[in-house]
Amino acid sequence: MSSKKAMKQAQKQAYAKHRSNVINTKFNYKKKNSPKINKKKN
Repeated sequence: MSSKKAMKQAQKQAYAKHRSNVINTKFNYKKKNSPKINKKKN
């Protein structure tokens, strides 16, 4: 029982870490590209 619980918790933590990493990379990608886009518009 306890080992199953631990496995589920570990999976949840790994998934949360993965999601936060994806969000961070998307945010950084947008941040890097935004100045180029603004220059094109101006």
